[in-house]
This record gives sequence, structure tokens and C-alpha cells, in this order.
Amino acid sequence: MTIRVLLADDQTLLRSAFRVLVDSEPDMEVVGEAADGAQAVALARSERPDVVLMDIRMPGTDGLAATRTISADPDLAGVHVVMLTTFEVDEYVVQSLRAGASGFLGKGAEPEELLAAIRIAAAGDALLSPAATKGLIATFLAQSAGAAEGPDPALHAARLAALTGREREVLVLVAGGQSNDEIAERLVVSPLTVKTHVNRAMAKLGARDRAQLVVIAYESGLVRPRVE
Repeated sequence: MTIRVLLADDQTLLRSAFRVLVDSEPDMEVVGEAADGAQAVALARSERPDVVLMDIRMPGTDGLAATRTISADPDLAGVHVVMLTTFEVDEYVVQSLRAGASGFLGKGAEPEELLAAIRIAAAGDALLSPAATKGLIATFLAQSAGAAEGPDPALHAARLAALTGREREVLVLVAGGQSNDEIAERLVVSPLTVKTHVNRAMAKLGARDRAQLVVIAYESGLVRPRVE
């Protein structure tokens, strides 16, 4: 199965480099290029890519606005967005995830990291780039808790009531950055069982992927950052 990739960046040279890299892989193909967010949304609707590599800073409609539009469109539920940032440790990380992105990746990432991110996002498992620490998202979500752009934690908390005890336990571990295999080892169950719990939690919470599960876990107060 070929992973269809859309490139959204206002730098032509960078898009060209990404195209060469992606098209060199036997399981990937670039299906379109956009120079701004508005073009990215239009191409997402016409091409239905599996993954959009979306630059945050673009003229006109920026990457965050474009991601919100894509994430809010039920017809584009299968489109996963990976935000590209110049600096991973900034306020854009949280904004990206809240906008509906599956994860984020620094533009300075190695080629193999970018390709791995595309494959992970296409599978719906994207969370953080390899360069990001597991506690990064927790820190930023905690710092922005209660901010005007954030949803009412009570809304998430109400939805959490629909989860079983095991699903809540798995959600906490997912929010801690653990993979299905790591969770399975900790809970002494099979990875397939963990995947089932994750998928059920996503369905009950209305999350597109694991990244959104993490956002919900922290914004609802189910998980709180560890104070060093």
C-alpha cells in the first residue's frame, strides 16, 4: 500500500527536497505541493492524502489554521497532519496538537526520521518526533492549562466517564509516551489487546489518533505533569 503524501511549505527549495526524499521510497508518493495553508486544504480535499507535512509558518492561511480546517472536516478523517517546525520547543507544539495534528517534527530532523514520521502518522500512531522528550507535551499542556484557546476540562472529564478502568489505565500510559509494546509489557497483556483498548478509547473520546488522546488526557486532568 502506497502512502500518499502532501507537502505544504512556502519554501520551494524545501518542498523539492522533501519530494525527492519521499518519492525515493517504494511505499510513498507525493500527490501534491502547496505553498500556503489555503492550497493545502484544497489539495487535501481533492487528493485525499494519507499524510500532510505542514509547515506552521506560511503566508496567508498558516499551517495551524489549515490543520484546524482539515481536522474539522469529517470527509478528511483519514488525513493525518505532521507539523513541521523550526524549533520544537515552543508554543506551537501545543497549538499544533490542539489544532488536530498527529504530531510534530523539527525541520532539522534526519531524513530517516522524517520518513519514519510519515509512516507512523499514516498508521495513526504519531505522537512526538524522536528529538522530543516524553515530558515535553505534558509540560506545555500544563503551562497552557486554562488558557482561553483551550477547551473546558470538564468537557473532557465527562467523556472520560465512558471509559472502562482498563481503558483509563492505558490512556495514562499512552499519555506518558509509551508504545503499545511497552504498555503490553507493563500490563502483562498482548500488544493487540493494548491496541484494542487504545482504539476503543479513541472512539469514545472522539480522538483522531494517539496525539489527541494525549491532549485529552492532560487537558482533562487525568494525567498531570511530574514536578521535578
